[in-house]
Amino acid sequence: MPATTVDLTTTVFEAVLFDNDGTLIDSRWPVVRAWTAWAEHHGIPLERLVGLHGVPSRGIVSRVAPHLDVDAATADIDRRELEDAEGVVALPGAGEALAAVGGRAAIVTSAGRDLAVLRLDAAGLTPPAAFVTADDITRGKPDPEPFLLGARKLGVDPARCLVVEDAPAGLQAGRAARAATLAVTTTSEVHELAPLADAVVRDLSQVTFRLVEHGVRVELA
Repeated sequence: MPATTVDLTTTVFEAVLFDNDGTLIDSRWPVVRAWTAWAEHHGIPLERLVGLHGVPSRGIVSRVAPHLDVDAATADIDRRELEDAEGVVALPGAGEALAAVGGRAAIVTSAGRDLAVLRLDAAGLTPPAAFVTADDITRGKPDPEPFLLGARKLGVDPARCLVVEDAPAGLQAGRAARAATLAVTTTSEVHELAPLADAVVRDLSQVTFRLVEHGVRVELA
């Protein structure tokens, strides 16, 4: 799908749906430590994990280790991640973005609620009232269900939302929900993101969100 289907700077969005890991917070090192230890424990080659950022842990386990008991293996990685929040920080512009969008913001993450809250707290960020986690859905990204639920929690049309993501799976989910998409290059390369995004920026420090009548406007640096 072309990356210029929506001009983000001339559109008024009813809401902004933010991914969390890699978009609002930098959790890469705890993620790497937990998944590396998990893969080594279960004898899973690390290369099988490549390209799965943004997919819920259960979905990753199902793909890379279908021979394991999915419930037990997912519980194992979830436990490992909950034990390690060292080094989690807010990414540039994240706090300002959440504050600017206010009640028109939702966080839509592939992490479970406990893990998402743990990491947001470690990063010094407070989630908005509209908060969707892996515990709330049956089909994770790249399925559109998480973003459809996020829009529903805010009482808005998903087609009038802006999805902000760092991962191809999340951008695919946003597109499938009929939302406009803004990508940040914090964890993926531009060439991976551009075909799925209406615009690509380095991080949220290059974006200004402004509340206006009936919604949110976006300015890109």
